[in-house]
Amino acid sequence: MCESVSDDEQTGEGSETTTEAGSETTNDHDERPLDNGSTSDDGGEIPADENEATSSLESDERESWATVNEELRFRSSAAGFGTLEDGDETETDRGTVETESDDDRETAEIPAISDREAAETDSDADVSAVDLTESRYYLNRELSELAFQRRVLHEAIDDTNPLLERVKFLAILTTNMDEFVRKRIGGLKQQIAAGITEETPDGRTPAEQWEAALEEARPLFDRQSRCYRDEIRPALSDAGIQVVDYDDLSKAEQAQLRTQFESSILPTLTPLTFDPAHPFPFISNQSLSLAVLTREHPDAEVTFSRVKIPRNQRRFIQIGDETRYVLLEDIVRSNLELLFPDVELVETALFRVTRNAEVRRDEDVAEDLIELIEEVLEERRFGTVVRLEIERDAPDAIRDVLTRELDLDDREVFELDGPLDYRDFIELTALDRPALQVPEWTPQPHPRLGAHEDGTNIFDSVRERDVLVHHPYHAFEGTVQRFLETAANDPDVLAIKATIYRTASDSQIIESLIEAARNGKQVAVMVELKARFDEKNNLEWAKKLEEEGIHVAYGTVGYKTHTKTSLVVRREDDGVRLYSHVGTGNYHSETAKHYEDLGLLTADRDIGQDLVRLFNYFTGHSMHREYRKLLIAPGNMRERFTDLIRAEAERARAGENARIVAKMNRLEDPEIVRELYRASMAGVEIDLIVRDICRLRPGLEDVSETITVHSIVGRFLEHSRIFYFRAGGDERYYIGSADWMARNLDSRVEAITPIEAPPLQARLEDILETLLSDTENRWMMHSDGRYERCAQMSDSSLDAHQTFMQAASEPNQE
Repeated sequence: MCESVSDDEQTGEGSETTTEAGSETTNDHDERPLDNGSTSDDGGEIPADENEATSSLESDERESWATVNEELRFRSSAAGFGTLEDGDETETDRGTVETESDDDRETAEIPAISDREAAETDSDADVSAVDLTESRYYLNRELSELAFQRRVLHEAIDDTNPLLERVKFLAILTTNMDEFVRKRIGGLKQQIAAGITEETPDGRTPAEQWEAALEEARPLFDRQSRCYRDEIRPALSDAGIQVVDYDDLSKAEQAQLRTQFESSILPTLTPLTFDPAHPFPFISNQSLSLAVLTREHPDAEVTFSRVKIPRNQRRFIQIGDETRYVLLEDIVRSNLELLFPDVELVETALFRVTRNAEVRRDEDVAEDLIELIEEVLEERRFGTVVRLEIERDAPDAIRDVLTRELDLDDREVFELDGPLDYRDFIELTALDRPALQVPEWTPQPHPRLGAHEDGTNIFDSVRERDVLVHHPYHAFEGTVQRFLETAANDPDVLAIKATIYRTASDSQIIESLIEAARNGKQVAVMVELKARFDEKNNLEWAKKLEEEGIHVAYGTVGYKTHTKTSLVVRREDDGVRLYSHVGTGNYHSETAKHYEDLGLLTADRDIGQDLVRLFNYFTGHSMHREYRKLLIAPGNMRERFTDLIRAEAERARAGENARIVAKMNRLEDPEIVRELYRASMAGVEIDLIVRDICRLRPGLEDVSETITVHSIVGRFLEHSRIFYFRAGGDERYYIGSADWMARNLDSRVEAITPIEAPPLQARLEDILETLLSDTENRWMMHSDGRYERCAQMSDSSLDAHQTFMQAASEPNQE
């Protein structure tokens, strides 16, 4: 049966509840790898002015990984797709769904449409009589993002997950929320300062969104703290992994740690004092700090100092050979007299600041894009502080100094009872404790390509018929990476072209491109310098590639290049042949182990020619709007998707069986939402699998009654984009890099490819239906934005991730 978890239960407001996660870090938005191998998504464009900042913030992506209210309390049916009203119990063909009552709801909820309002819209579902631009038909982007983060937190709260997996999700949530605060909260604060009052589709101004987002985030942080303090820390202790306080150690153990402090920690610390002779110290973004109040004698003035807890040392300091640990900041605080000799230590408090990551620049007038990106990186270091996290029992004197000097509103201060930064808790997941972890998964060779050492010629296999790869179930190294490695060393390959959005720090993809150039092949690489938080890495890769004589393009003015494409030009007996890869994920070997993604390897000449045109745009100037098979943004993609949705609506009006299934990370574009509403009003069955942000409200009477919205959160970060249209029986399948977001359709260069081979279409159908039947990782959305989690059924449970792993392990399972 399904377990209902109200938002209140998850964060701890009202009743107790919980909510999502994944394993990548959130984050392309494309997903950016977290410190722990998780990820988050990337940021938006670099806006030129205040108006552009509005659209930039509205279209920003955070592809991450990984989201809740307070103890688990949801009970829902395995996969009920029917429309649910609050407080009702509904029978579906898949089980009974039990929803929460009004009293269980989150305090700051999206307003529901009343029965009277729904009736007024149009009982006959006459599209022309319904104004689909009204704000009541849309959910707020920021609050939808926070709902996702509650689902991530639920993975930490859920005691059916292995203990160290729960610890991992604590770390993921912190990374995700850090990025949310930096990008979304920071961007909203920037808009407020610029005097922007433009409303979002759901009718909120930047000021209203900023206030609502801070209010919704507060109970989420509180629940995370309680989860660690009251649940995970005691469970770790019971499992023989003790995180102890310094004061609870024996004198001998304290002496041992004091010696270690003096030898390896103390030399790295630098106290920075704030007094008439010293300005308030600069506090770097997301650094954990210790505020210290001292005085020379009881009648002297109190002096404020800041001590930064070093990030280049392990956070968990082991005591002897035991699995007992003391947090680094606890050791520093307990030995401060060595850092501040001959003065009285009055008060201390741990704190952490988060700075705005939104930096506005006008690309159109920039003479040098590299110089502009370097300026953005430098300015981001000094961004406005947008959040202060501080210990709940911190002295007022310290809190007052920090809020005053950092120019913070009280609403931007988060007082927490527990550790302030859980990112480093990922250290614990490296312990050799298999019983406390999910079973290790090794991505498998693709059955069509075999193992790398088998000697299978990848070009022969792809020329024979298209290959669909599914990560992390199929090994990245043996598929996509092997495609480029083989091309680099194949004497018949004439040229290689590729796009790089995010890649690993030790990228074999980059090494293969360099090897190809050294072997005399023509190599062209589009390196996107504006990939949020990866700008520095990409700058370094671009310079390295140029040093090897490779032609490097740095992106296109006004657009961020987000495509996951590569092209190999190969001389064969019957002439020159084009081999293409079009994927949903980055050329990143590490995230490919944690992100779920798809890719097509094909020798289709039309797709190859389309990529030739696209790469010519990267290195040239003119953007083609017409392509043979690919859907390209900002060229034909929006128009093609609109046509496909409208065609299903026409078929439904004609009495045909019409259906749309779409899987993506985010559904934000208001125009696409309206098209889906119109299709639903025409009778099209629509199933949406949206990992996090979703503006659309399913189940509204006479508007979206045939639409269901699902979210998959579990072991792997769902990152692929799949689109299915029944098309009167001539079924259409597509995969690619774009979500249905305004930024993806209008402000980025994206590529979507059709999947035409019947066996590969059957595979995509199986993937979608498996996800829609999942009872372990799937959540369902109500029309008011609340989610229900489908929990295990005693007799018929289905875990999509486990199902895909099992299938990949079986021979001949393509």
